Amino acid sequence: MAYTIFAAIDVGSNDVSMKIYQISASRGIKKLDYVRQYLALGKDTYRQGKISYDNVEELCQVLLRFKAKMKEYKVQDYKAYASSAIREAANREVILDQIKLKTDIDVNVASNSERHYLMYKGIASHTADFNNVIQKNTAILDMGAGSVQISIFDKQALAITQNLRIGAMRIQGLLENERDRIIGFQDMLMEYVGNELDTFNNFYMKERSIKNLIAVGDEIDAMRKIIPKLSNKDSIDSEQMNEIYNKIAGSQPNQLGLEYGIPLEVANILLPAAVIYKIFLDRSKAELIWTPGIDFCDSIAADYADNKKKVPLNHDFQEDILSMARSIAKRFHCNKTHINDVLVIANEIFDRMKRVHGLDKRARLLLQIAVIIHDCGKYINMNAGGEDAYNIIMATEIIGLSHKERELVANVVKYNTVWLPAYHLLDQHMSREDYIFISKLTAILRVANALDRSHKQKISSIKATLKDKSLIIVTDTIADISLEKTLFTSKADFFEEVYGIRPIIKQRRTF
Repeated sequence: MAYTIFAAIDVGSNDVSMKIYQISASRGIKKLDYVRQYLALGKDTYRQGKISYDNVEELCQVLLRFKAKMKEYKVQDYKAYASSAIREAANREVILDQIKLKTDIDVNVASNSERHYLMYKGIASHTADFNNVIQKNTAILDMGAGSVQISIFDKQALAITQNLRIGAMRIQGLLENERDRIIGFQDMLMEYVGNELDTFNNFYMKERSIKNLIAVGDEIDAMRKIIPKLSNKDSIDSEQMNEIYNKIAGSQPNQLGLEYGIPLEVANILLPAAVIYKIFLDRSKAELIWTPGIDFCDSIAADYADNKKKVPLNHDFQEDILSMARSIAKRFHCNKTHINDVLVIANEIFDRMKRVHGLDKRARLLLQIAVIIHDCGKYINMNAGGEDAYNIIMATEIIGLSHKERELVANVVKYNTVWLPAYHLLDQHMSREDYIFISKLTAILRVANALDRSHKQKISSIKATLKDKSLIIVTDTIADISLEKTLFTSKADFFEEVYGIRPIIKQRRTF
């Protein structure tokens, strides 16, 4: 069959939605149907910490109706993701079990960084000039019910991404009891949001000026309805944003719903959303807000089409992940030239050991990330770099990585300098498969790092060859690498313990 019928399901904080698509190489991604049910799961989570049984039951009923719709369209494949409402719920595992038992639908709980990584794919797939837009300093504001993800592109490279827990529904839940009894409610809202955005600016923006602002989310799409002439446009200027804000601030949610055809569930959270957009636009002095008009279902479909090689996206998303790792390394003053040298060596060893380690391209990417940030812990403590690096990585979002992948990278970096205990001493903290994975990447990182132990980049080029039970590493250099050879032995011992292959250095002097 030349096309695939695919369903994307988003179990959001304010609603549950599904879009059905026809995906083909010739016609791209074509939407066939869209169904949506408002269900405020986020209210339970953000107020009480867990989702009520009644709401879980209603969610299952909605998903069963979606399943019937999927059968009607003869859907061949699907992906379902849950947002922060389920991710942060104390009864998350119970909810997922009930969904599986009652609907037989597998719902993935995406980490924050995974979810927003998919959103970038959606934006790129729906924005024809995405690569040209991000040539200039561009910010993406991905508005969710629980949080706002702010990501900054600098000359096409993803330079900064930060999650702020100031999502429209979360703020609404925190402050809604004060709305009717506090005269200066809007000022309080502006102060609350302004403080969060000012902190972000102080830490991450500095002298960086934003030219373009890309906004995604239900709220920005609803705001466009307030100015009719925006219905056929994909951008909002600062003057129009002020007009939108004033209308929202001067109206009750039910008035906005009646006058502009905005669902009450969305109208209820427009004020905090408008405050966030207005303050960020004012602070950044961006010229325009671009509104591609996509949602998370579109992003799920774009990711599926990209992964299945059906509709290639003209943007290097893997480079965005590596760019974020480099940004972390820069923040913690890691040695860039040393990183680049170790990266070349690690890639060469990984590629030559492919038939031995049996790891895939994703593992190669995780190794590269580990190399780039392996020294970040030394910024905190020169004598406990591995432990501190682990804590830094686990506390820092790396866009595109799941929580588990981030933890794998953090452990590889940690055990680059810290003794790796036997599995039975760690079996309560990780699976056997993860332990083996960490051991394999750590062994490569240790050897690669040892070959530039002096941080002087003595080796001009390197070539590794697998021969019998040895990995012959031929180095081109006229420099004295006695230090590297001396410290290499213990790293080679661990490598041999993991792979059953002994790394051997051979120096070829190049004049």
